[in-house]
Amino acid sequence: MIQKFSFEELDLKGAYLIKPFVAQDERGNFIKDYSEEVFKENGLDHDLKEVFYTSSEKGVIRAIHFQRVKEQAKLVRCLTGKIFDVIVDLRKTSPTFGKWRGFYLSGETKESLYVPENFGHGYLVIEPSIVSYKCSEKFYGDFDDGIMWNDPNLKINWPLELVDYKINLSEKDKNLQSFTEFNEKITTYSINS
Repeated sequence: MIQKFSFEELDLKGAYLIKPFVAQDERGNFIKDYSEEVFKENGLDHDLKEVFYTSSEKGVIRAIHFQRVKEQAKLVRCLTGKIFDVIVDLRKTSPTFGKWRGFYLSGETKESLYVPENFGHGYLVIEPSIVSYKCSEKFYGDFDDGIMWNDPNLKINWPLELVDYKINLSEKDKNLQSFTEFNEKITTYSINS
């Protein structure tokens, strides 16, 4: 069985749900989740600068993170396990500014989510998971920022029932700003296009 790449542009312009190339036979499967040529043919110029992985237990929430300067577009894929992945449009001039979308990503489906620059990104771990990030820019700790996971204005509908309402947050994520605070500071960030 061979599955070719497919790209579905989402209603938050610039974001895509991507099915990778998969070749499967009795031995297992071969997966290609990034090809500069194929991405460009589909309108995505993703200049890969850095790849990293997170390993997380059930109930972990990684809040809505972004980089204030030197923004990162990310190709996110859950290699093992299952997550509820969330993106938020943080482009002040966008008609979908402040809107979020959520997607179930898993090792089983193998799909990737393309998160454009100037978007926030986070997820809830439903099963112990390893997640890969293929980033268009390096991580800069000085520019790292975020918005609290349960912001009352964003109203993200996290499926907490799937983790028995038992969540695990880092100290950093417990102390993130609200969307209102972000919105008040946005003119000082380069996120405004």
